[in-house]
Amino acid sequence: MPAPLQGRPRRWPRWLAITLVAVATLTLGWTWWSRDNPRADRQLRGLVSQQLHAWFPTAMAPDDGWHGLYRRDPQAPPQAPPVLLIHGLDEPGDIWDDLAPALTQAGFAVWEFRYPNDQGIDRSTAYLARHWPELPADQPLVLIGHSMGGLVAREFVSRWRHPVAASPRVAGAPVGGVILVGTPNQGSEWARLRIWLELRDHLASPRPGPLDPLAGLRDGLGEAKIDLLPGSDFLMELNARPWPATVPLFIVAGRLIGPPGERMADLKAAAVAAGVGELAQELEALDAQLGEGLGDGLVSLESARLTAVAPRVVNASHRGMIRRLFAADPEPPAIAPILTTLRQWQAAEPTAK
Repeated sequence: MPAPLQGRPRRWPRWLAITLVAVATLTLGWTWWSRDNPRADRQLRGLVSQQLHAWFPTAMAPDDGWHGLYRRDPQAPPQAPPVLLIHGLDEPGDIWDDLAPALTQAGFAVWEFRYPNDQGIDRSTAYLARHWPELPADQPLVLIGHSMGGLVAREFVSRWRHPVAASPRVAGAPVGGVILVGTPNQGSEWARLRIWLELRDHLASPRPGPLDPLAGLRDGLGEAKIDLLPGSDFLMELNARPWPATVPLFIVAGRLIGPPGERMADLKAAAVAAGVGELAQELEALDAQLGEGLGDGLVSLESARLTAVAPRVVNASHRGMIRRLFAADPEPPAIAPILTTLRQWQAAEPTAK
């Protein structure tokens, strides 16, 4: 008589186990290969993306009701100076929840640009150029880019709207200034962890509508991750391109600070007393990294710098520069210098004209 099924360990079908092993092997192989061949990896991802757009033009179109240009303050008066907010890599949508109301209260008209941020930065910039004529063109518009959004802003200004020694490639409002917040102008190695940011983007995003199986592909195939790596072709070309003298530039960079020196010394002593020497060494390494080297946790101060512009440094994390972690937290430290800079540019504008 056969043994009852209850109590037997459940076995996976052999074909499923083989499939999982094959997928894991291919993934590890691709990761290893792409790390040593970023240029070929970038080209391959771009070709696949182009083919997907050719096969599924409607499903892959970015104008899906979420991406595009949106007003954050439709009640602002028509004469209010306009500001355009550009988010960074794999941003779920709440990064502006503290800065946008502060801008509105200060008398600015606030626009937001949402784009498929996993695609190549050049493609994201072309998408902004396509929508640029929709913005009011009767006065200069300031771009504020957080993280990778600052690179989109720089690429748009220097290649599309105000290229040096060349005609503009797009008409519409002139750019009255660019503010970069936590922007990796020299790249960031943290871009290699894009897969975890991608999960946060789709799980935390407030985008309406049913689950879309093509949403991840429409957002891009990870080309942006390669563009963000230090020494990438995109960054080399962008940083070599001249910046128009008529467009002011302001940089805000974050710096993580550790506990006071005596508190860190107490932690190290406690680790040694507890017989955990490795923990003391880890604390020592962390203490050395905090500040200049680690920057805001994702972008170092060295990466935020540009040759002709020294950043304004605030003590905050990458998102914490402009976004509260808890509602009771004080105002994020980058908001005040951003508002001050905007008012200075606004006051100097008639003189410049």
